[in-house]
Amino acid sequence: MTMPPFNPSRRQLLAMIGQVAGAAAMYQAMTSLGFAGESGYTGEPDLQGPREGRRVLILGAGIAGMAAAYEMRRAGYEVKILEYQDRQGGRCLTIRGGDRYTEMGGHEIACDFEGDGYLNPGPWRLPVHHRAVMDYCRKLGVPIHPFIIKNNKAFLHSANAFDGRPQRIGHVEKDMRGHVSELLAKSLHQGALDDAVSAEDREKLLEGLRGWGVLDSDFSYSVSDDLGGVRGWDIRPGGGLMADRKPSQPVDLSPLLQSGLWEQLFGFNSYSFEPPMFEPVGGMDRIADAFAREVSDIVQLNARVTRIAQGEDGVTVTYEDGGRGGTVQEESADWCICTIPLSVLVQLDVDCSDAMQKAIAAVPYASAFKVALEFRRRFWEQDEGIYGGISYTDLPLVQIAYPSYGFLSDGPAVVQGAYDTATGGRTFTYSWSTMTPQERIDAALALGRRIHPQYDAEFMSGTSWVWHRVDWSLGCYGQWTEELRDAHYKTLCEIDNRLVLAGEHCSHIPAWLEGSLLSALDAIKRLDQRENA
Repeated sequence: MTMPPFNPSRRQLLAMIGQVAGAAAMYQAMTSLGFAGESGYTGEPDLQGPREGRRVLILGAGIAGMAAAYEMRRAGYEVKILEYQDRQGGRCLTIRGGDRYTEMGGHEIACDFEGDGYLNPGPWRLPVHHRAVMDYCRKLGVPIHPFIIKNNKAFLHSANAFDGRPQRIGHVEKDMRGHVSELLAKSLHQGALDDAVSAEDREKLLEGLRGWGVLDSDFSYSVSDDLGGVRGWDIRPGGGLMADRKPSQPVDLSPLLQSGLWEQLFGFNSYSFEPPMFEPVGGMDRIADAFAREVSDIVQLNARVTRIAQGEDGVTVTYEDGGRGGTVQEESADWCICTIPLSVLVQLDVDCSDAMQKAIAAVPYASAFKVALEFRRRFWEQDEGIYGGISYTDLPLVQIAYPSYGFLSDGPAVVQGAYDTATGGRTFTYSWSTMTPQERIDAALALGRRIHPQYDAEFMSGTSWVWHRVDWSLGCYGQWTEELRDAHYKTLCEIDNRLVLAGEHCSHIPAWLEGSLLSALDAIKRLDQRENA
């Protein structure tokens, strides 16, 4: 029988690489395909500075725009930023109690949280290897604390497995490791791997498998006190005359494989999410606030750019001034750094090369949604012993993330009750984008109670965010493919006469703050070199 051709998608290919070869190999493949990248940051840019009176106009007061302004002004350039919104920070924002936003379609995003919890609709965690973000947090005085990315006490859940009961991440991981260790040990005993493993290595491998997989003297993965010390206990060791300890019972291999929960573990293989991760104390907008303290005096808010015109000696930007009733204004400069998302920029009148126009129009933007729910008490801690981390499910809410702050506190607390992006073949995000804000909250509650039945008794209020209904972004991040990068990436990043683009879409780390920063730093370095050529 001839096997049909197998043409995996890049996401499927990455998943297979991660399963077989582990995180390092998968990350290397992600870098090659444009999904991730080790930060190339080596320190603040060494700019030569401008000739006298040189002016730079920056479009967008997100992280890329403010970082560019911060460094160029330090080097002696005259800088001004035009920002569409009435706030700085772009997609690096945090929603707290009392906040109100209007999304496309006219629905109000309301946040009525009573406690100190919050939602980060955009970036919400910082990998330790994103060196530029970490360095600027240090220089600008942004305190950070650990973000718990993996918690073995959190859940993996499938609606069609184990009667819908969620399973602990640590149990699934240890049971899979134990069963695979047993199978490998059996193969070694049967001589099935004699061609691949020497006799000496065979004995060392068997010895290692016994400890790694917590196998018994017969190299079987079964309940034992040793396993209880690794997997946990149904009755925990106590004191005095408490009941004797009882080790937990592992799940058999077949139902574990059939459940699909093993596949949910693969996300923890990603180098991008490798512990330790961090977050700013109090919300991601603390990073935006720190940059804003340095450059807010040169930011004009409520400036809606409509046209970017270039000449041999400079650039002129036309915009509608919301602070003056929408009157049309112009700003001129020697150079323009544009950080406007491509999804919006493609709709503007931009004077640039045909190749640049095609590059701007070529990159679609990913969909993404988040729902945050405030509860009266921290039942995930008090009832289930979950302190931070993320539970995963095959339900359309995909993730439930527990706060990495405020442990053991009384009173209200906020859970990120649903989150996903339109990747990996999933299309949940488009359904959430069609819902009203209240419908999203209702859906997150209806689905989430299947994992946490405490939802109904403890719920207080909720809020949500869908990026395709945000008029100043029209999506979450630039969604590159290998083919698009080959065709357009270099053109998109090149200086086009007097214009250069920057932002996460001009990086090999899309969707991350690090990509925004590295793109901005690279753009201003090349612009400074052109200025001084």
